[in-house]
Amino acid sequence: MTDTTPILVTGATGNVGGALTELLAAAGHPVRAAGRSARDLPQGVAFSRLDFLDPTTYAPTLEGVRRVFLIRPPAISDVRRDLAPFLSAMERAGVTHVVFLSLLGVERNRIVPHRAIEDLLRASRMDWTMLRAGFFMQNLSTTHRDEIRDLAEIIVPAGHGRTSFVDVRDLAEVAALALTEPGHRGKAYPLSGAVALDYAEVAATMSAVLGRPISYRQPSLLRFVRHWLAKGTKPAYIAVMAVLYTTARLGLAATITPDLTRLLARPPRSLRTFVEDNRHAWDATAA
Repeated sequence: MTDTTPILVTGATGNVGGALTELLAAAGHPVRAAGRSARDLPQGVAFSRLDFLDPTTYAPTLEGVRRVFLIRPPAISDVRRDLAPFLSAMERAGVTHVVFLSLLGVERNRIVPHRAIEDLLRASRMDWTMLRAGFFMQNLSTTHRDEIRDLAEIIVPAGHGRTSFVDVRDLAEVAALALTEPGHRGKAYPLSGAVALDYAEVAATMSAVLGRPISYRQPSLLRFVRHWLAKGTKPAYIAVMAVLYTTARLGLAATITPDLTRLLARPPRSLRTFVEDNRHAWDATAA
């Protein structure tokens, strides 16, 4: 029997959450989009304000919900203080299945917040599916957009390390399968792109597609931290990014897995395709 209860999508206006909301709505699934604002939601999608730091937003958001797509907001680093209360609220509300957007290699990395969330989900009474994703291609068009657009440089302390970048549109398709089809509960899927690239190769691809030179000068961790502090970014958020890019520098983000191809029955989108589809993000004339 088809489950007609709403699927809750947290982070519904973000990269993966936004793509997932569009997919589910287009397929006719009832969706409740959760976040801090209702901007850019597909027509007809219900919205619920959700702030993980405000417990008064939990009950209205979770009412009648049995399936949840969970994504950790980048600003949350203290999982047990800032996110665990919402996980407990999900259990009390009767949520039965959580699809969590985790991190590729998290099983070997106890430092990143994603690991703490996985541990909490495993200890709960809820079924779960872990989508252990590689680095998002969309980080280049969101988090690092301004430096690429305005400075023509990628500023990440990843050294020569290779990364198996993945397009969030592919991740959203897998999440939709996990939420709406049987057979995915209790599974942890490592999801990567088809190749692992270093950031010099990323810069070369962007240069070729955009028709202007984009550089990667292997910035130090110190320069990276100073760059983000100057933007007014909270130190805790900078620390999480520094840990993630350190894993890339050490070669721990280069894993290539077949799971995405197997689940979607097609190859992952390439970095070149991503840059071609999003070239407007780095248009300096439109800044």
